[in-house]
Amino acid sequence: MNPRVPPAGESATAPPPPPPLVHRRSFLGGIATASVAAVAAPLLDAPSAQAADNYAPVAYPATPVATKAELHVIRRWTYGFQPAALVAVREAGGPRDWLEAQLTPQDITESPKVATLDSWWRCITSTPDEIVARDRSREEEGWHAMAAYASYALVRRQESNRQVLELMTEFWEDHFYIPIHDDGVFPFRISFGHRLRELALTSFEELLQAATVHPAMGCSLDNARSTKRSVNENLGRELLELHTVGKGAGYSENDVKASARLLTGYRVDMWTTWESFYDPTWHDTQPVKVMGFSHANANADGRPAVRQYLSYLARHPSTAQRVARKLARRFVSDSPSTQLVDHLATVYLRNGTRIVPVLRALFDHDEFWASAGAKVKTPTDELVSMNRALGVSFGKPTSRDTGALHAHYMAGGIGASPWSHPRPDGPPLDNDAWNTPSRFLASWDAHWTLSGGWWPTKDTTHVPPAARLPKAQLTLAEFVDHLSRQLTGVASTESLLRAICTATQLAPGTVVTTQHSIVRWQMPWVLALVLNQPLFYLR
Repeated sequence: MNPRVPPAGESATAPPPPPPLVHRRSFLGGIATASVAAVAAPLLDAPSAQAADNYAPVAYPATPVATKAELHVIRRWTYGFQPAALVAVREAGGPRDWLEAQLTPQDITESPKVATLDSWWRCITSTPDEIVARDRSREEEGWHAMAAYASYALVRRQESNRQVLELMTEFWEDHFYIPIHDDGVFPFRISFGHRLRELALTSFEELLQAATVHPAMGCSLDNARSTKRSVNENLGRELLELHTVGKGAGYSENDVKASARLLTGYRVDMWTTWESFYDPTWHDTQPVKVMGFSHANANADGRPAVRQYLSYLARHPSTAQRVARKLARRFVSDSPSTQLVDHLATVYLRNGTRIVPVLRALFDHDEFWASAGAKVKTPTDELVSMNRALGVSFGKPTSRDTGALHAHYMAGGIGASPWSHPRPDGPPLDNDAWNTPSRFLASWDAHWTLSGGWWPTKDTTHVPPAARLPKAQLTLAEFVDHLSRQLTGVASTESLLRAICTATQLAPGTVVTTQHSIVRWQMPWVLALVLNQPLFYLR
C-alpha cells in the first residue's frame, strides 16, 4: 500500500456538502446582479425604484473600526481580522507593542483550544514508529495522518493567540518545503513541522541545521538513500538553489556534486523498518569545496563537516539576500525595493542570522507601512480568515468526517490546501498566482457555504443568525455597517449597502429584528456580500 494516496474505494477529497436552501447558481447569479447594480446604478440616466433610495452608509458606532495602522498590522501579521485581534492590539498598547509581545510567544497565554489541540489526532504527538504501525494496521493510513496534520495547522492558525509564531512557522515550512503527500515522508513530516515551530523565531542557522538533516527532508529529496557509491544530488542542489544562496549566487555543477557528497551518511530505512540513523560507511570522505567553503572531509563521520558547511551557507551574503527578499515579499509586496532588501540582509548578518531583529527591522521600515493593500491572501489564508471573521469554531474530531478535516478540503477547493504544492520550491508568494477569476468564484462559493453554516457541520459550531444582531432592532443600513466593522474592521460603504439592498430587495431603512427575513433566511446573502468585497482578499 502506498500511504501517499487513499486506498481503492476512498477519496482524498471531501464529500460534497449537503445542498443548501438556495442553489449556488441562484446565489452567484444574485451576487452578480447585486454587484453589477451597485457599480452601474450611479451611471444610469433613468431613475429606478431602487435609485430613489439613499444608500449613504449609516454608522453603527457601538462596533469599533480599526485605524489604518491597526488594520494593516492585523492583515499582515495575523491570519485575518476579527474583533478579538483588534482588542489584542489595543490592549498591548498599539501595533508596535503588540508585535514586540508576539516576538516572545512563550510569554503569551495560549488559547484553551490550542492548548488541547495536540490531543485531537493521535498522529500529532506520535513517534514515527507509531505512525508507521497504524498505517500498516490500516488503523490510520499515512495519507489520513497527513490530512490530519494539515487540518491541525489550519486550526492552530485560526485559534492561536501567538499569531506571529504561527505565521513564521508556516513561512519556514514553505521555505524548507516538503509536500505532505511526497513519497515516503509520512512517518516524519509531522515531527518536521513541530521542529520548525520550535525554531521559527530563533535563527536561520538553527533552522537550516535542523531542516537539512531531518529524516523528512532526507526522504523527500532522496538523501536518505544517497551513498558514496551512488550519490543523489537532489538535496545537495536544493540546499543551494532553494534553501540558501539561490541560483544567482554563482555556484557550479561541481559545487552541487560536492554539496551532495558531503551530505551522504544520513539514512532512513524506507519502506521496511523506517529507522533513521547516520551510517559512516555510506559517507563519502573525499575533500569538498563549495563556493568559498572547503573541508578535508577525511573522517567517516561527516556530521561535524556538515554542520560547518551549513553554518557557512547560513551566513553567506547571498543567503542573507535571499531570506531578506523572501520575508519582504511575504510581508511587504511582490517587488520590494533593493534598499529594503539590503537593509534586512544587513540586519540579518549583523545579528548572526537571528530572525527577530529582521522582523523588527521589517516592521519599522517605511516601505512596510506604505504597502497596505499590496498583497492578496493565499487560499489557506483566506479560509482561516473566513472562519475567524464568521466565528466558525471547530471541536475535537469524533470521526474522520469532521469539520476541521473538511476545512482542509475546502482550502483545496479555493485553490490550495496546506502543503499540497507538488514541487520542492514551495507555494508561490506572488499575487498573480492567486488573483484569478477561478479563485475569485471559488472564494465566493466558500463565503456563501460558510455564511449559511451548511458545510462543514460535523464537530463544527456556526454563529446563529439571530446572534449577529447587536440589539433587538435596527435598520438594515445600521446592520450592514455593524457587520462590515465586525467582519472586516472597516465601516460599510455606499457600494456595499447598495449591493446588499439589491440582493435582498430591501430598502436601507428597513427595520431588522429576529423575526425579519434577513435573520430567518437572507443572512447568508448579507454575510457573503460583506466577505466578497475586494478588501477581504487583501492581507
